[in-house]
Amino acid sequence: MDIAPNAALVVVDVQQGFDEPFWGPRNNPSADENIAALIAAWQETGRPVVFVRHDSSKPESPLRPGYAGNDFKKYVEERRGLGSGPELLVTKTVNSAFYGSPDLDAWFKAAGIRQFAVTGIQTNMCVETTARMGGNLGYEVLLPLDATHTFDLAGPFGWHRSADELARATAVSLHGGGFATVVTTAGLLAACR
Repeated sequence: MDIAPNAALVVVDVQQGFDEPFWGPRNNPSADENIAALIAAWQETGRPVVFVRHDSSKPESPLRPGYAGNDFKKYVEERRGLGSGPELLVTKTVNSAFYGSPDLDAWFKAAGIRQFAVTGIQTNMCVETTARMGGNLGYEVLLPLDATHTFDLAGPFGWHRSADELARATAVSLHGGGFATVVTTAGLLAACR
């Protein structure tokens, strides 16, 4: 795969609150290691990195502002500001990073960015919504599925899906629907370097 010299890495909601039991069983225990490797590679090659933080408006949420769970996980916070490329912090209260502040689409356009990789938490929620909207906006979106994770989820009619099932469904929807190209962390690292 070809990675543009100015391709952005969008790191979605890698926050301490997602380590709490509140969410239930998760998948992909190697996600954090893969996310860390991608941040390091992007910073080492001078590419732009966007850190996205979810500021939940729900008073019981582990991601609410003023609560420790709102903070980025330690390995993310320690990497902020270390790259030679541009960096942006986006805060949001909804799923898509494109509905955050500052305006991600405007920042991408001003920098001439047409390609981005999206990683983070949760695969089928904020990561998927950001990827889907990026595809709708005409960006070339790459999704390293193994650099994301999610949690088991209950739905209507007594349906329940495991985190792995939800992640696979996201991958099929995004890739098969043409919103994003689903890749691996290893493939993305090789192309980036």
